[in-house]
Amino acid sequence: MFNYLLPLALVVLSNVFYHICTKSVPDSMHPLASLTITYAVGAVASLILYFVLNKNANIVNEYKHLNWAPWVLGLAIVGLEVGYIYMYKFGWNISTAQIIQSAVLTMILIFVGYLCYKESITWNKVVGIIVCLAGLGLINIK
Repeated sequence: MFNYLLPLALVVLSNVFYHICTKSVPDSMHPLASLTITYAVGAVASLILYFVLNKNANIVNEYKHLNWAPWVLGLAIVGLEVGYIYMYKFGWNISTAQIIQSAVLTMILIFVGYLCYKESITWNKVVGIIVCLAGLGLINIK
């Protein structure tokens, strides 16, 4: 159970800090300039953690296993970061931006799972989509 919940706790805690930091990027600073620092810190932290958490670490050997995914993931992460920074710069509330994007993303990923990974679309998922749409409607009522 601990191994199951620990990654969830890490993701939730990291997301809290992520959104606080993203909303706190100075308005006077270009988002992409900010991300150069973000990614430099992330690269150094990843490298240090790789060596700390792996007894017989060999980063060059790891790179022999590369495929397209890390390259595209890098581009996707830039899109996420810049998108959130601009959402907050353009006035989105920290309390609703994540919820709205998460609901839309969830609905899209249900179909991605079905089309790309042969996951089933169950009645629970259909009801979940309806609940997401209702939630989006409720959140946007002023």
